[in-house]
Amino acid sequence: MKDGYGVQKWANGSIYTGYWKENKSQGQGKLIHASGDIYDGEWLNDKANGSGIYYHVNGAKYEGEWKDDKQHGYGVEIWPDGARYEGNYINGLKEGKGQLVFSDKSQYNGEFKNNIIEGYGIYKWSDGRQYEGQWQQNKMHGQGKIIWKDGKSYEGGYQDDKKHGEGIFTWSCGKKYIGSWKQGKQHGLGIQISKDQEKKAGIWENGKRIKWLEESEIQQYKAEGKLSYYQD
Repeated sequence: MKDGYGVQKWANGSIYTGYWKENKSQGQGKLIHASGDIYDGEWLNDKANGSGIYYHVNGAKYEGEWKDDKQHGYGVEIWPDGARYEGNYINGLKEGKGQLVFSDKSQYNGEFKNNIIEGYGIYKWSDGRQYEGQWQQNKMHGQGKIIWKDGKSYEGGYQDDKKHGEGIFTWSCGKKYIGSWKQGKQHGLGIQISKDQEKKAGIWENGKRIKWLEESEIQQYKAEGKLSYYQD
């Protein structure tokens, strides 16, 4: 029976060097897989449990907590292309709070679920854009605000990475559109405010204004509970 410190070599070329208890790796140990991958850390019942480092033969590396041979708890993972994740894992998947830096230096700081971006978080693109808000299935989805490097901004609803619902778009010159959006385009009732604060209400379809509203039409829409953001 293996108990205490020892070395085990398998026919496939794998080698374990470390501590054993009742024929199972337990305590500190190092396993070199036949593939060339290496795990160096704590063991319990023949599985990686506790703190440890996993070196992939392709150059990737994970350092952090483990449970039953899976990343579990806090850890840092680095890939050969320079991408990096630091945060929480559950059963081998990113879960909860974390920061993911991509190879192009874009980065996301926020919530994850089942290894994908989901919940609330901030994404900064390498071109200077920044979005803060809700996410679903790796996409902007829900309420959020995006700011461009040149000063443009949009705050409002998103669906599948596109402006959708009610929102405010502000151009860098100060002009604004406040109103409805559909699949990334102005669509429905809205108001346009010039940089000189001149205000007009209108109707848009697929990103194009089809008409300005007369005062009587504006009052009718307001009576119906629409255009509530239009102030005389």
